[in-house]
Amino acid sequence: MTLTHGPLLDEQTVAAYLRRIGARRPDEPTSAALRDLHDRHVLTVPFENVDFHLREPMGIGAGAIEKVVARRRGGTCYELNGAFFELLRVLGFDAEVLAGRVADGGELGPIIGHMALRVRTTDSPDPWLVDVGYGRGARLPLRWVTGTPQQDPHGAFELAEAPHGDVDLLRDGRLQYRLEDRPRLVADFETMWWWYQHSPESPHLRNLYCTIPTDDGGRATLSGTTLTVRENGAKLTTVIEDEDELRETYRARFGVELADLPPSVRSAS
Repeated sequence: MTLTHGPLLDEQTVAAYLRRIGARRPDEPTSAALRDLHDRHVLTVPFENVDFHLREPMGIGAGAIEKVVARRRGGTCYELNGAFFELLRVLGFDAEVLAGRVADGGELGPIIGHMALRVRTTDSPDPWLVDVGYGRGARLPLRWVTGTPQQDPHGAFELAEAPHGDVDLLRDGRLQYRLEDRPRLVADFETMWWWYQHSPESPHLRNLYCTIPTDDGGRATLSGTTLTVRENGAKLTTVIEDEDELRETYRARFGVELADLPPSVRSAS
């Protein structure tokens, strides 16, 4: 299926995006190049939803690049995978946008509730599942083959056949999300994007978080004012009560500079 997306990013934006994640422009759209880009993106750009709580305007796909690249912020799946999709297109990768349903507590969430990518490279017979916008996802691309466990620094992942031609992603035996096996346009996600920003049922409005993995396999997560750091097999939890300290935690731990804090944590400080 051929879908029509918008114009490609200009070269200045591409160069800035690559600087943002500390990557060089690959010579060819190979599997090794995709792994490097994915790895750097996951380790550099946090999964965070602060702007939902600040009620800031947000875009998806190419509309998220100014936030991620120029403002050096993170985002959620529509923003991060949408922006990464635009970068991969320019770099010569054959990329598709996929819609999914997140499994929260064992139940599947809304249709088109998650965005992921399927990417083909010049040197692999199989496509790759690419997801830089899922807080508990794989650190590296996963080969798009079902029934075969794949080891990743973040766990054992497996793609499994699901009803109606869909594909499930499991991590350590637990369902993370279910993907449609057909491409979508970024524009297909706009209605759900409005729901995430405005519905009282939206998980992005009910919870405030910022999370990023570390190079050694650990993870730092800020949930409201509670910072949890897992590293070297240990877990340390700290409640941050001072607003200046909270801003510094966002900056030092996640590279996120905030002029304002969400009302929920201002009142808690």
